[in-house]
Amino acid sequence: MVAERTGGGLDRRGFLWTAFGGAGLVTLVTVGQTFRPLKELAVLAPRKPDFGPQGFPVNKAAAGAGVTKKAMDPGYTLTVDGKVKNKLKLSLAELRAMPRHEADLPITCVEGWSAGARGRGVRVKDLLARAGAENPGHVTVTSLQGGGAYRTSILNAPHLQDDQTLLALEVNGEPLHIDHGFPCRLIAPNQPGVQQTKWLAKVTVDA
Repeated sequence: MVAERTGGGLDRRGFLWTAFGGAGLVTLVTVGQTFRPLKELAVLAPRKPDFGPQGFPVNKAAAGAGVTKKAMDPGYTLTVDGKVKNKLKLSLAELRAMPRHEADLPITCVEGWSAGARGRGVRVKDLLARAGAENPGHVTVTSLQGGGAYRTSILNAPHLQDDQTLLALEVNGEPLHIDHGFPCRLIAPNQPGVQQTKWLAKVTVDA
């Protein structure tokens, strides 16, 4: 049987091996973004998964977002409002005084990298209970940023009831770096990185 040849001179079997080999190479040199033992091979990754403050990358820095002054203001407060019995304005010290919990969750960026992080902070459901929100089903969290597509994100009932949905004050055992969202940021399971809002200013119960 005569092997069928492509226009480039390769027979079909050779063409398929070349295609599969190329795909395998691309996989090998990008898989290190999420599989840490192969991180040194991730030469085509947009960012290395462990490069950046506190061991993972930054996709938007505080200076670029225009929030540095507001985030570092000693008079910073987080507002909890909307459909609540008790509107709250909590200082960073008051947030730190609330019971804190930990969650090991990946931060997955639309740029293609993913990095595991251990967040520690206040459960969103505990914060809402303190504000007197009754069975909330829809919450909007808002950043200190003045604008931008990801200035806000939405939490629906499954997230609000999940023990791993936190307003994180620390990551990987340290207070948040400002480029990772100091004074506090949202972390939640199965939430893309761009929707784990940084530099939080407000939590609003919509429904």
